[in-house]
Amino acid sequence: MTEEAAGAATFFVLFIIFILFLVLFFRFIPIGLWIRAAASGVRVSFMTLFGMGFRKVNPARIVDPLITATKAGLQLNINELEAHYLSGGNVARVVNALISADKANIALSFKQATAIDLAGRDVLDAVQVSVNPKVITTPKVAAMARDGIQLLALARVTVRANVDRLVGGAGEETILARVGEGIVSTIGSATSHKAVLENPDMISKTVLAKGLDAGTAFEILSIDIADVDVGKNIGAELQTDQAEADKRIAQAKAEERRALAVAMEQEFKAEAQNQRAKLIAAEAAIPLAMAEAFRSGNLGVMDYQKYRNVEADTDMRRAIASGEQPGTAPES
Repeated sequence: MTEEAAGAATFFVLFIIFILFLVLFFRFIPIGLWIRAAASGVRVSFMTLFGMGFRKVNPARIVDPLITATKAGLQLNINELEAHYLSGGNVARVVNALISADKANIALSFKQATAIDLAGRDVLDAVQVSVNPKVITTPKVAAMARDGIQLLALARVTVRANVDRLVGGAGEETILARVGEGIVSTIGSATSHKAVLENPDMISKTVLAKGLDAGTAFEILSIDIADVDVGKNIGAELQTDQAEADKRIAQAKAEERRALAVAMEQEFKAEAQNQRAKLIAAEAAIPLAMAEAFRSGNLGVMDYQKYRNVEADTDMRRAIASGEQPGTAPES
């Protein structure tokens, strides 16, 4: 092989290596992104961009938010942004939240913002709610005053996000539950439903004074009663139900006494029939005893005649006492 051929082969190999180097270079290093960062005053080394490719990090998701933060006057560390991205956070939303907080003079550090984002809360929305409070409308809360009248109250709660309590603080559901509980307690302590209708602001003042935002991610600015409607007369319904229950109890006791009386009457009738049967049996034994007395000589004819006279006299006295004629049978 001549020297010219060997040189051409070497040049071809070097050219191939150079092409492969360019392909790898542009594959792992987005030159356009680097130029955009340099033009924005953000210094990002080639090795940093090269390392992001191997760490499966989208460089644009890191560099573009960094450019935005730099232009907004924030000094952020690219390694911290990449660490938050690898942790599953939303870098762009965190940077936008930091910019919004900085413009609104709200103290929010990068560590707080990333913690809020990784906790599952929308950090940008939290900052916006902190700047621009939002209104939460409660469902209609039913409560009963002391006079037994039910009231249906609807409240609107104006809240502002508390950035310091976003991590670990309770959410909107807790605010609604506490406000509803306060409304029920306030209406329940009112002597009359008319007093609540005349001064509905007494509900908001009483509930607001209880500090319901303790331990939550929000600060309650105001509680406004939007509507109060009169519901059912619960007291009258309870009294009616109690009267109906008392009536049923009385009826049950009366039925029990009636059944006991019927049973006693049946028992007395059975006892009377038993005694009458014994009396008839005893009366039936009298003629037999008299016949036996005649046979044994213990009863004479004169004794029997005296017995008949006494019996006739007794019948006459009984007839006179009853107003009947002697010798006549009583009418049936």
